[in-house]
Amino acid sequence: MSQKIRIRADDGETLDVSVRGQGTPIVLLHGWSASHAAWAPLVEPMSQHHRVIRPDARGHGQHRLTIRQAPDLARLARDLLNLLDQLDIEQAVVAGHSMGALTLWQFIGDFGTARLSRLCFIDQSPKLVTDAHWRHGIYGDFDAERSARFIAELQTDPVEAILRLVACGLNEKALASYQRNSSGWRVLRQELAKLDPAPLTAIWRSLVAADLRPVLPRIDRPTLLAYGSASNFYTDATARYVADRIRGAVLRIYDGADHCPHLLYPERFVADFTALINSPTPAPAATA
Repeated sequence: MSQKIRIRADDGETLDVSVRGQGTPIVLLHGWSASHAAWAPLVEPMSQHHRVIRPDARGHGQHRLTIRQAPDLARLARDLLNLLDQLDIEQAVVAGHSMGALTLWQFIGDFGTARLSRLCFIDQSPKLVTDAHWRHGIYGDFDAERSARFIAELQTDPVEAILRLVACGLNEKALASYQRNSSGWRVLRQELAKLDPAPLTAIWRSLVAADLRPVLPRIDRPTLLAYGSASNFYTDATARYVADRIRGAVLRIYDGADHCPHLLYPERFVADFTALINSPTPAPAATA
């Protein structure tokens, strides 16, 4: 059974964390508008040999924020640093899905890779907003104007805006099931309605403002990339772009998977992730 703990960030905010198992510490960072519970299907097999740590990003989960300052991506990255410090983790394997991947890239940009031993990025682009020279963001055509419209929708109907962001993308099955209002969408609608939209919107503004492409060549740890061939948001070209810029990265495309390939194919993902953990540690780069 998972243990529920709280840590205190260096700005005084308390953050909820779920911990299960013993061994190599694995930190799992969930996506925007989700919570630690999103990783539930993977916890049992992973925790048999590892210490699985699942924080709720601030502004997510059941804990309401007490700090007035609006959260952003840099704050989420610092929360990860605070987590490692307070749990006395010298180095961790860290996987990030969607916003969690952006948080991990931001962490590397701000703090380097010394506290990280292995990395996994799941179905994410290092720059969400597209332009004439960048087509590997959301949908391939989520430009500044479209981004601004979505932020405006978050102000008026945040729950439905988030659902449409997921449904009205590249995955035709997602759109069809949304239009049918299938049970999965009804459950997700109920869960989203429990969240405070203010911190979610603040965080989203920072996500679409971020350009983390310069971070990719700085990554010097064994890295797994997991992408869905039927992602709601990204094409295989986005996955290849990321893979080409992270030295030695292993790219796995999950055929037919949407934005959550690790959940559609949990056994395969656990096998790929375990191979990452057991991969040889690269020798330090030679110095002149």
